[in-house]
Amino acid sequence: MILNIPLAWLQLAKQRVRFFVALAGIAFVAVLMFMQIGFQDALYASATQLHKNLQGDLFLISSQYKSLTSNQSFSRSRLYQTLGFAGIESVDTLYVQFAKLKNPINGRKYPIYILGFDPVKSIFKLPEIQADFKLLQIPNQVFFDRASRLEFGPIAEYYQQNKPVSMEIFSYFGLVGYKVKVSGLFSLGPSFGVDGNLIVSSSTFMRIFTERDANKIDIGLIHLQPGANPKTVLANLSAKLPKDVIVMTRKEFIDFEKSYWTLRTPIGFVFNLMVIMGFVVGVIVVYQILYSNISTHLVEFATLKAMGFKNKYLLRVVFQQALILAALGYIPGFAISLGLYDLAKNVTQLPVTMDMEKALIVLISAILMCLISGFFSTNKLRNLDPAEIF
Repeated sequence: MILNIPLAWLQLAKQRVRFFVALAGIAFVAVLMFMQIGFQDALYASATQLHKNLQGDLFLISSQYKSLTSNQSFSRSRLYQTLGFAGIESVDTLYVQFAKLKNPINGRKYPIYILGFDPVKSIFKLPEIQADFKLLQIPNQVFFDRASRLEFGPIAEYYQQNKPVSMEIFSYFGLVGYKVKVSGLFSLGPSFGVDGNLIVSSSTFMRIFTERDANKIDIGLIHLQPGANPKTVLANLSAKLPKDVIVMTRKEFIDFEKSYWTLRTPIGFVFNLMVIMGFVVGVIVVYQILYSNISTHLVEFATLKAMGFKNKYLLRVVFQQALILAALGYIPGFAISLGLYDLAKNVTQLPVTMDMEKALIVLISAILMCLISGFFSTNKLRNLDPAEIF
């Protein structure tokens, strides 16, 4: 077995300073990849939080829909049309739009995302909404997202301390604020496009956005009858509804949102590019380390070759060194990334979390990175002639 051969380890450990510098370089590259993948995953997870927390079997959106944060409304009558199809039990409407929330402490206005629905029943899977949604039937009452960013002020803290919390909301076209009162909290969290969320009744939503047409909705939630086949109903709706709307399953709805952020926004391209660049930088760093180590021990390698050891053995030593560097460099990189993930999560309120998938992706990438570097760095050994050295 390769890992039973001590020569690779002895060569690396002989010069401890260089060895630790090499591990630090690989750990840095591992941290870089962890952070890029972590933020990329947080981008997708945060952008689709609402999709995952809506109650519905199928979802109806405008054919002009690009992303959740871009207003593409459609006629409510399209949603009601679906009630005439077999397998459909009920439907719900959801209005979404940005407004400006006035910080009750400093008076500054910040963009906030407003979600409006008819509180006859809850359309959200969020536990707090499930329990207390009927409070929204009272005019001018709102639920505030406790996971919103800090610029909105200590709204959640005041509410939890039983202090009355009143706020003003301004539509982007309105000069006069609309006063509301916080009657509950929930946890949804911000995203790269949203800093905070409010949930309101559809009637309160229309009072905030006086320019909105109540007949224009943003998302339609379709509930199927027990035993109905979602694929059959979806195919039937897609074939017979007008082409100004699209019907999707939850997974398709989530994938559509991810696709938008991945392919149609600069930030998605930048994240993908940075992950690739991190890998390339890692290959270069490890190549320099291995090439330098080979140059330092060139006489020893030439001696082994003169003694009859084949190229296969010498190359095996270098590849073993690459694996050792990958494994030992990964460990501190993983540990540092755990701390940075917690820091990033607390500062940005984004779902930057470590999981087994990320850990394996970076570990496999580190191993591939080191093996590729080992392959390129062994060119000198392949052409090594002991006669030239001695």
